[in-house]
Amino acid sequence: MINKDPKHEHTYDAQGKMMCCSQEEKINKLADRPLKKKVQKESCCGDEDNSKIVKKQREVHNDGHDNDQNNHEEHSDDDGHDHDHSSEGKSTFQMFLPAIISFVLLLVAIGFDNYFTQSWFTGWVRIAWYLVAYIPVGVPVVKEAFESIRKGDVFSEFLLMSIATIGAFAIAEFPEGVAVMLFYAVGEVFQTLAVQRAKLNIKALLDQRPDEVTILENNVAKTIKASTAKIGDIIQLKAGEKLGLDGELLSDTASFNTAALTGESKPDTKAKGETVLAGMINLNSVCQVKVTVAYTDSKLSKILEMVQDATAKKAPTELFIRKFAKIYTPIVVALAVAICVLPMFFVENYQFNDWLYRALIFLVISCPCALVISIPLGYFGGIGAASKNGILFKGSNFLDVMASVQNVVMDKTGTMTEGVFKVQEVVFNSDFNKEDILKMVNALESQSTHPVATAIHQFVGNIDATIVLENVEEISGHGLKAYVNGKELLVGNFKLMDKFSISYDIDPSSIVYTLIAVAYDKKFVGYLTIADSIKEDAQITIDKLKALGVKTTMLSGDKNTVVQFVAQKLGIINAFGDLLPEDKVNKVKDIIAKKETVAFVGDGVNDAPVVALSNVGIAMGGLGSDATIETADVVIQDDKPSKIPMAINIGKQTKKIVWQNITLAFTVKAIVLILGAGGLATMWEAVFADVGVALLAILNAVRIQRMKF
Repeated sequence: MINKDPKHEHTYDAQGKMMCCSQEEKINKLADRPLKKKVQKESCCGDEDNSKIVKKQREVHNDGHDNDQNNHEEHSDDDGHDHDHSSEGKSTFQMFLPAIISFVLLLVAIGFDNYFTQSWFTGWVRIAWYLVAYIPVGVPVVKEAFESIRKGDVFSEFLLMSIATIGAFAIAEFPEGVAVMLFYAVGEVFQTLAVQRAKLNIKALLDQRPDEVTILENNVAKTIKASTAKIGDIIQLKAGEKLGLDGELLSDTASFNTAALTGESKPDTKAKGETVLAGMINLNSVCQVKVTVAYTDSKLSKILEMVQDATAKKAPTELFIRKFAKIYTPIVVALAVAICVLPMFFVENYQFNDWLYRALIFLVISCPCALVISIPLGYFGGIGAASKNGILFKGSNFLDVMASVQNVVMDKTGTMTEGVFKVQEVVFNSDFNKEDILKMVNALESQSTHPVATAIHQFVGNIDATIVLENVEEISGHGLKAYVNGKELLVGNFKLMDKFSISYDIDPSSIVYTLIAVAYDKKFVGYLTIADSIKEDAQITIDKLKALGVKTTMLSGDKNTVVQFVAQKLGIINAFGDLLPEDKVNKVKDIIAKKETVAFVGDGVNDAPVVALSNVGIAMGGLGSDATIETADVVIQDDKPSKIPMAINIGKQTKKIVWQNITLAFTVKAIVLILGAGGLATMWEAVFADVGVALLAILNAVRIQRMKF
């Protein structure tokens, strides 16, 4: 990549490895060109929001390369690299065209050399022919080798291939010189196509956000760009259309396909007043949606940004390969020089051309293409496969962590149970007016967003506006306190009663259901029983986790009898109820103290201390909480606990493929390096050890995109 901008500053990682202007970046950029073409048409000097998306893509794929420009130069990729817009969106044929030209010329030359000998095909004519065959594939690589040296990255794969092929010409091995560069160029195109395919899986979500929406102005339909729609606009959504922004459903009912957000195409029926999200597809009659969230703040926008950012967070394996390449490549160059020169002092019949040939073979074999491309590709594939299934990883590093998880610690409500509570029974002392107390409880619970509050509200009905609450206080892990008519009202668990020394005449542990105790004016009023149902795939989840050898623990602030009842039904051995947030932290600390990895599954907000403490935080309900997307490491978008073992399995398969590629590359290269140094391997074996292994590794890496989990 030619950098024409004198102001361009290179970026380096902690180990001093250049993070920009590398072969990996080049492959990424080539893969991105067709993906960005459509968006760039929208964004150049126009749609500010789309241009931000292009900028975000560029920043991610430059692995931290800072492109902090917000003027017209943004369109021209202000990292300073020459992107040659005329070549963007190339077809596969156009990408292969230089290699095809070289291949045809090489075949003709080999034919003239060996099968259809021509008297004129000798001397300078022969050299010129092979040189012309070399130019389409060789010149770009040689040019980039010089650019890399100028920028301080001397020992790049471009330099290795340039020395090897130019050296082959120097010792009159013209066919092999052209062939090596030809196969290298073909391999590079295949790498580009493979990375492009992996990234298309990740970026498929971009197609889920429509560019235009139809809004109603004075009952007249008008089509505008989605990014220009304002909060309060009314969107008219026809059957089969995708919603462009988050909003509130104004129609009585509507059914939506939520596959863009959850990976599931099962229809989701919404009622009037419920929230509907960008990317959902209207399945039946025309409906109307009131815009409640700006275009750039929509749930889908945040998901897109999160998934794109994920590729910038490198797994330890990727970071290791970068460190290794920094040491490995200079050593190989030094060894190649030694192979060529040192035998002069020890070999009797030393022939410079023979030993130079061996050194060139050594250089070709040593090119680390299989590692620097196939490993990131494996992680791209893993992130893409997960996102297709409604699981969002915030970085490839979390794929590695999930692969080695030994414990899954989960919350109960909303994770293993539906989190949809219903009041089953109201048991109040006859000394109190049941209706009045329920109205006060309903008014106080309206101050909370807990599912229990929703259950009480649904049971009691509308809030009595004449009830005045004073000094409302939420007591963590206990419940709510307020004053009504100058008297203290307590609503919560029985620990709240104990805390305020309220005496009661029942044994809470004898009742399985969740209990909400009520006290008024320092007297125990009674309790409400509330039940929650276990999710339909909760049992499958626990069974699959056990099959993976993962230990399960349930931690909940809910009543212990309820927690034990659910745990026993699901087969979870370790279950603890009546826990405060700090109790959950201590339980997780006990597991970590055993030197075991922990994944915590919860809502990512109330359990923030535990999420921060665990090795990986998994959020259930990505559709319900913006804070969840911000705080968790992995987001399960459709609330299905069965996605937990699926996420672990995707992590395991990704790690397995990555290490298969590392083993394959090192093994084959080591064998052929030894053979090459001993004069037992030719350039053709060297080509296989480089390009052949890279292609095999790529084919292996893309397998994960076809796997069923």
